[in-house]
Amino acid sequence: MQQEAQAEERREQQEERRAQQNREHELRLFSLFTGVLAAAREKADGISISTSKQGVIPAPSTAVPEPESLSVHPSSPPPVQGSSPDPSALPFTPSMLRGDQVPQYSCYLSRRGNSIRQHQGILQEGYTQYHANKYDENSNPDGIINMGTSENKLCFDLLQERLTQPDMLLMEPSLLQYPDWKGHCFLREEVAKFLSEHCRSPVPLKAENMVVMNGCGSIFCAVAAVLCDPDDAILIPSPFYGVITEDVDLYSGVKLYCVPLDSEVSESDARPFHLSAEKLEHALERAKKEGVNVRAVILVNPHNPLGEIYTAEEMTSFLNFAKRHELHAIVDEVYMLSVFGEDFSFHSVLSLERIPDAQRTHVLWGLSKDFAMAGVRVGTVYSENRDLVQALDKLGNFHGVAGPLQRQVAQLLKDKEWLNEVFLPENRRRLKKAHQYVAAQLTKLGIPYLHRGAGFFIWADFSKYLKEQTFVEELCLWRCFVKHRVLLSCSQAFSCSSPGWFRIVFTDQQRHLQLGLFTICLVSGISDAFRVFSPPSLKSSQVLKHSFIRSKEFTTLKTFFVLLQIS
Repeated sequence: MQQEAQAEERREQQEERRAQQNREHELRLFSLFTGVLAAAREKADGISISTSKQGVIPAPSTAVPEPESLSVHPSSPPPVQGSSPDPSALPFTPSMLRGDQVPQYSCYLSRRGNSIRQHQGILQEGYTQYHANKYDENSNPDGIINMGTSENKLCFDLLQERLTQPDMLLMEPSLLQYPDWKGHCFLREEVAKFLSEHCRSPVPLKAENMVVMNGCGSIFCAVAAVLCDPDDAILIPSPFYGVITEDVDLYSGVKLYCVPLDSEVSESDARPFHLSAEKLEHALERAKKEGVNVRAVILVNPHNPLGEIYTAEEMTSFLNFAKRHELHAIVDEVYMLSVFGEDFSFHSVLSLERIPDAQRTHVLWGLSKDFAMAGVRVGTVYSENRDLVQALDKLGNFHGVAGPLQRQVAQLLKDKEWLNEVFLPENRRRLKKAHQYVAAQLTKLGIPYLHRGAGFFIWADFSKYLKEQTFVEELCLWRCFVKHRVLLSCSQAFSCSSPGWFRIVFTDQQRHLQLGLFTICLVSGISDAFRVFSPPSLKSSQVLKHSFIRSKEFTTLKTFFVLLQIS
């Protein structure tokens, strides 16, 4: 009897919580719609985006909402006055990457331990919130849709079919024993063959020059540790993938020195966010004047978050810059097979007939992106520098990959027929289709973006939806997106010098993308959301059922359409 009473009490508590959530949801809903309807009635003149930005898809002339139309923003500290900071004032990763609530100092931890615990990057903050409340259209329709983490969710069916084949399930005693810390020889041989083919290397790559670790993050960490001393710096063009900051700094104390890339075109820059060897030279000169000891440069190609693909000539000029100054070139090519645009072609550094300084050039690649296996955690680095390989070997036992998994990866890389005729072409087709869908919606909504053909993301400009052109206001908008259950990545998480840019990840099912974009529009105050995502369109893809309001109460849906008709 007592157990039944307790069970009944728990049921009543659950019902009360559910009812409270529904009431709060109704309040959020009507608050949001009030703001959107206000934006829809605005009589402001249309402002068109300059078409002088080569490579940026401009927005058609649309009405820019007044600040009041962004009433759905959460309360925030007073915005910083003035324009965005001068890029030259951002030599290191700026402090704006930190969240505004830092854990207190712990007497149980070392200074280093407290520094690690207190680090609160924006990417980590969003990722933590997403994992605590993942969207699922059946079990959790009110959860967070993730358009911020660069994962490919388009190819699970292909991978599931292949990874459950009998040849993937073989177990041998050696796989359960300690391996070569650089990775099992059989895996390094297969990776060398695979990269020789797909990087179009003029000579076969050697397995002894290959190191395998549990993800490219671990490789960045290990490479920084063996190339640099604490407080040395690595040159990196910004914006850049923000987690590299933790990769090179948390363990090793190595800093990143930014080479800011301007979002505006000029006489010397034919396209936005353009990287040149001249900019690398200027940044290095500035670092020397400031007493910063730069030991290396990081080059990401294809680029994250820009989606930029550097030509062989451009990469050669960057490598020649590194050679002139005896800098190591850490080249991240983790998206090399995720190029889907017909007008874009990728050339690996390993395809060059002669690498300017082979002893100081180290190329990273992994399975997370090109194989849609972010959770598998297998990354590789190829270097002809034997000292580097031997040093990484000593760190391999901290960053090793499980033996059975190494064998599965080797089996996958061996299967050239499946890779070249099934997975890789179908993956590129799905990437292209998803990119086209999101790009088309952004064009209809009047949101400018970089038109590129690689990666899982689109770099889009939301600056006209900021109340002020500051990073404080950008962070306010980002947190408003998260509050309303959609996760993006904002420009300051990538150390960008211009506020208002967001990375939108498109590698997900279309119905999820549609719901996420619809939410983004409502939060930003883009009244065109109702035109682009019309009720019939939403209904056809089941977004109506699990739309932004994520409500099972049809009275709420009816109210929504009544308000829509009134507007």
